[in-house]
Amino acid sequence: MTFSGEFLAFMVLALVAIIGGVLLLNLNKVVHMVVALIFTFVSIAGIYVLLSAEFVAAVQILIYSGAITIIMLFGIMLTKPYDESEAQGGKLRKILLFLGIVGFAFAVYVGIYNFPIEQVPSKLYVNNTMQIGKAIYTKEIIPFELVSVLLLVALIGAIVLAKREDKEGDSE
Repeated sequence: MTFSGEFLAFMVLALVAIIGGVLLLNLNKVVHMVVALIFTFVSIAGIYVLLSAEFVAAVQILIYSGAITIIMLFGIMLTKPYDESEAQGGKLRKILLFLGIVGFAFAVYVGIYNFPIEQVPSKLYVNNTMQIGKAIYTKEIIPFELVSVLLLVALIGAIVLAKREDKEGDSE
């Protein structure tokens, strides 16, 4: 088996994504969790670049690493992040959880390894971002605009609900 630069880059990016996900679940401070999440999102964007999907990688960076992470950070910081009523699990629970994760990873590996995928040479698109733009703004323009209107309505609704809760909190 020969190791190419692409394979090595994939392995490093996949390792960073997995480590970021594990750190996200095991860290205690919210800011550290968000940084681990950003590492995971950026490494997944790198995997998209390896797959010649530059547009999806750029969207991954802009949407997930930027907007979604900031929204999650605000949401967590505005709520009570530590619930004292929940009891911490013991050592047995952690061992069983680890064994379950390893078992699931093994089952996924065996399922993917034994799945019969025919190797077909594919032609990578040189201008895939331009083709996506043309598809969105010609064939899919009405759903694209409807999604933008839906997001605007959701934003206005969130502002109205936040102001309503703020007024109810002032009267107490």
